[in-house]
Amino acid sequence: MHLIELYKSVQGESSFAGLPCIFVRLAGCNLRCAWCDSEYTFTGGKPFTLDEIEQQIKALAPCTLVEFTGGEPMLQAKELLPLMDRLLAQNFTLMIETSGERPLADVPKAVHKIVDVKCPGAGSAANTFRLENLEALTKNDEVKFVITNREDYDFARDFIRTHALDAKAGQILLSPAFVQIPSPQRTADNMALDPRKLVEWMLADGLPARLSLQIHKFIWEPMKKGV
Repeated sequence: MHLIELYKSVQGESSFAGLPCIFVRLAGCNLRCAWCDSEYTFTGGKPFTLDEIEQQIKALAPCTLVEFTGGEPMLQAKELLPLMDRLLAQNFTLMIETSGERPLADVPKAVHKIVDVKCPGAGSAANTFRLENLEALTKNDEVKFVITNREDYDFARDFIRTHALDAKAGQILLSPAFVQIPSPQRTADNMALDPRKLVEWMLADGLPARLSLQIHKFIWEPMKKGV
């Protein structure tokens, strides 16, 4: 597997936000979201065997929450899925952050999937979600929409309602996008959309969703990596 970085921090997003977590960031991505904050993962990385990655994870004990992210981790599904099986057998709690552009049916059901449906504001990556992945969702899983403006919000709202998403996934997350080159200040001024405005829209529509802020960008400077 090609690995960008592996480190321990606190989970910054999802219903696991605030919990200690080991991040396994894999190299490579086939999408180019306009608001991407992980462009350094598009290429490169160093090759590791499954045994080597497993040992690096174990070295960060007693933390047992592990997230596979990227880039797009499912581009390395051939190696990733067996690694997941090995870690699940050792009672690790696993998460995967994925775009939903790759097939997800073979991801072990015990893995908590955080699936990102791309809104129009994602640019060329918009409309890349595989609708058949809706059938792979369980109540352990979460679906995330990164919101940059009202058009993105309307898209997310309509997608949630059209596909009865709250009946398929355990959580629906709406996350205001950050600007690509934020200031060092740890404030909401670095967001492309004021979260207060997003909350107002959610409340007005009675949307069955959760506001999700990237709390690591408030704990550390927004551009800081490896946290």
